Amino acid sequence: MDKAKINLPPLGMSADSVRGDFRRYFHYTLGREAYATSTEHQFTAIALTVRDRLMERWNNTRHAYDSYDSRKTCYLSLEYLLGRSLRNAILNLGLDRAVAQALETLGLKLETIAEHEHDAGLGNGGLGRLAACFLDSCATLQLPVIGYGLRYRYGMFHQHIDNGYQMEEPDHWLRDGHPWEIERPEFCQRIHFGGRCEFYTNGNGQLRRKWVDTHDVLAVPYDVPIPGYRNGTVNTLRLWSASTTDEFDLDEFNAGSYPEAVAAKTAAENITMVLYPNDVSENGKELRLRQQYFLASASLKDTLRHWCNRRGANFDDFADKHCFQLNDTHPSIAVAELMRLLMDEHGLDWDRAWTITTQTMAYTNHTLLPEALERWPVRLFEQLLPRLLQIIFKINKDWLAEVACRWPNDGKRQQCLSIFEEGYEPMVRMAYLAIVGSYSVNGVAQLHSELLKQGLFRDFAETSPEKFNNKTNGVTPRRWLVSCNPGLSQLISETIGDGWITDLERLRELSSLASDTAFGERWRAIKYANKQRLAALVQSKCGIEFSADALFDVQVKRIHEYKRQLLNVLHVIHLYHRIVNGDNLDSTPRCVLIGGKAAPDYVMAKLIVKLINNVANILNNDKRVGEQLKLAFLPNYCVSSMEIICPGTDLSEQISTAGKEASGTGNMKFMMNGALTIGTLDGANIEIREAVGEDNFYMFGLSAHEVESLRSDYRPQDIVNQDLALCAVVEMLRSGYFNQTEPGIFDPIVESLLNPDDPWMCAADFHSYMQAQERAAAAYRDIDKWTKMSILNTAASGRFSTDRTMHDYNDEIWRLTPVNPQPLEHDREYQVTLAR
Repeated sequence: MDKAKINLPPLGMSADSVRGDFRRYFHYTLGREAYATSTEHQFTAIALTVRDRLMERWNNTRHAYDSYDSRKTCYLSLEYLLGRSLRNAILNLGLDRAVAQALETLGLKLETIAEHEHDAGLGNGGLGRLAACFLDSCATLQLPVIGYGLRYRYGMFHQHIDNGYQMEEPDHWLRDGHPWEIERPEFCQRIHFGGRCEFYTNGNGQLRRKWVDTHDVLAVPYDVPIPGYRNGTVNTLRLWSASTTDEFDLDEFNAGSYPEAVAAKTAAENITMVLYPNDVSENGKELRLRQQYFLASASLKDTLRHWCNRRGANFDDFADKHCFQLNDTHPSIAVAELMRLLMDEHGLDWDRAWTITTQTMAYTNHTLLPEALERWPVRLFEQLLPRLLQIIFKINKDWLAEVACRWPNDGKRQQCLSIFEEGYEPMVRMAYLAIVGSYSVNGVAQLHSELLKQGLFRDFAETSPEKFNNKTNGVTPRRWLVSCNPGLSQLISETIGDGWITDLERLRELSSLASDTAFGERWRAIKYANKQRLAALVQSKCGIEFSADALFDVQVKRIHEYKRQLLNVLHVIHLYHRIVNGDNLDSTPRCVLIGGKAAPDYVMAKLIVKLINNVANILNNDKRVGEQLKLAFLPNYCVSSMEIICPGTDLSEQISTAGKEASGTGNMKFMMNGALTIGTLDGANIEIREAVGEDNFYMFGLSAHEVESLRSDYRPQDIVNQDLALCAVVEMLRSGYFNQTEPGIFDPIVESLLNPDDPWMCAADFHSYMQAQERAAAAYRDIDKWTKMSILNTAASGRFSTDRTMHDYNDEIWRLTPVNPQPLEHDREYQVTLAR
């Protein structure tokens, strides 16, 4: 078709144009009458209206990347915690006023319609939210980056609380459809499982191997647009959905075996049915490995498809044009799969394929917990991925030969560095495969990266020190300040201009206003309004009244022992004990909010959720406490909840055991919105404290080094005996004060707390934590001092933008050249404005 015949004029960006398209979608595409009031259809109509405008820029961006033959990064992640997309798309397109005005003329409110959108169930916590922030910043920086993930039909789970217990229900986030995605069936990929390997001789007489008799599954891609901030760039997140190669077996159907007729379809679709299947059982482990291989194989095949369509079978400069960033250990099977594809499907020899692989793979580690690293039984690999296992054996053999040359006669080091872990059940250590096959290995905070080199991956760091580097995490200021805190964003822009939105370091200019009385009053008024909004959320979800005059003390994150929600609730019990015993020396009213999900099979984490809710039920109904102390557990914590929580928080709880948290990103979101941090010297807390200054950060507890030093002689019972406050708390737990009708249920928590082998050391840090909380409470009573510290926290948050993080990745790992697509007229105007 003649290109001139398919070129269309740009879509209008005015309120009139938006209103016209909204009405067209509402009436003609969705078939709604003028009197219809369904918010669901109103949301779909406005989403499609906005998506059309994204599509213009999306097509321009893809064309620009192909025209420039850009080097690109493929970002492989099992999670993308996107949250809601409507407001983000409107903001980044610059359609804020136009959409609001268009809807107002129809008697509709954007705020009401936007609330109808479901959070995309594509992630669990920090890892997935970080990946979403990364994609936002890559598009804003106009970097050629494509995200690859899985299109889970059900998210993690929907959490609700019944009698204090966490209950899990399916998170059917796709039940009303997902208007942002575009199905791309023309790019389906066939993924192999099972089967066997056999030798054959190719046309050149070379002995080769092939994978045969496999059970195949189709990977169907769905593309989601990722817009940059008002720059005409829209990058792609490609999500793979699993489907069978045949819908059903007609012979089985005709024979009356109806379940068997669709069994293959059901088995295939299970791969992308649920985010994080429970991998305690053998079936769960198998499904998890299937998910990881499915993502890696489909994404690599897609990349090679695009390459071969443009370059044919010539892979000479493939490594110059590609980087595969592995977001944590989950997609590390990509190392072996790229080898397989290059050798078995494209005819390259081992050495050439290995050179390409090791020049394109880069690995980000996100954990210091050895148990969180992916390890799979060799027998499971042999059953599901026999060809991949052969390749990993060869990679390991060559690697250990290299180690032997570097460290001769050091069998112990070879054992430590082997990709295979020997034992009763031999295992494949996937993190080791990622390190061996990558040219870059990075941690996500200064402390984390150092601890990786000194501990978890010490032998690798000594063998290949040039690979290891640090890339401190960040968050996108577009969602986590501009969008979620419009009042504060407007004040900042009025004060220093709006250049900070794409250059967050400019927030430093606020430092000079920290002591300005008038500015401080406006700052406090905005915070107070945000606290009222958060209080309304707590009232709605928990039925508990929070006073906006109280100190809002918040800990929201995945429920895990190392994150120490237990330490937080121990302190709440301590405050409660003081109040009921008439000790009101601390006259600072405090509202404590805790939220997060515990993994369904994580018994201790779920018991901690139960404890929090039981304590909340007792103290919130004790008339002796009154408004002095409140505790609430927010059910089903998610991105859209956090968008209300972080602007309304005064004190951010970042209290993990030092040396256990890789980075954290919630700490950055809270800081960016003016919350003060109470935290250990762990993860990115260290860099936050460095940025804002120790006077504006409430530090407590053992350092990572002190934790390790104490471990061999840790005596928590002695600590309790010597601390009257902690002793009183433990006695309340032991006595069943918070579980009078459920005797003994919290005994495992007490036993864990007093266990000398407790790796989380809550008892060791309790007294220091209590003192830091007292300092924070005293500071909050001085309203001017607290406001000044709040302003200084926001002013110092510039380094924690993912724009900076992505600059670091690009400068030191990816080496991409930004590409500016041919902008539409509207985008040109914005680019001129931003340049000024």
